[in-house]
Amino acid sequence: MKSTLIWALAALNVLLLVMFVGRTTGETAYAQARRPGDYIMIPGEVTGGSNSVVYIVDQSSHELSAMSYDDAMRRLDVMPTVNLDRIFASVAPANGKKPAR
Repeated sequence: MKSTLIWALAALNVLLLVMFVGRTTGETAYAQARRPGDYIMIPGEVTGGSNSVVYIVDQSSHELSAMSYDDAMRRLDVMPTVNLDRIFASVAPANGKKPAR
């Protein structure tokens, strides 16, 4: 009984050592996980629509989305995400100057 406990503790120590070395030396599955986003939620109205909209901006991944609740159909309508970096990069001038009007 005593030797079984010693072997179990030794195996646990080896497992902990392998996990420690893996975390400190290289990329692991834990390092690739995304952290939770930093969100801004803005209520709004849609012109010509009867439902209110909540615009959602994820500041950590620079994405915009929107949600609206359709009371008649009893469902939540979700807009696909839009990458804001791509949109702002296409608008910004390449030379850094303001566009002429």
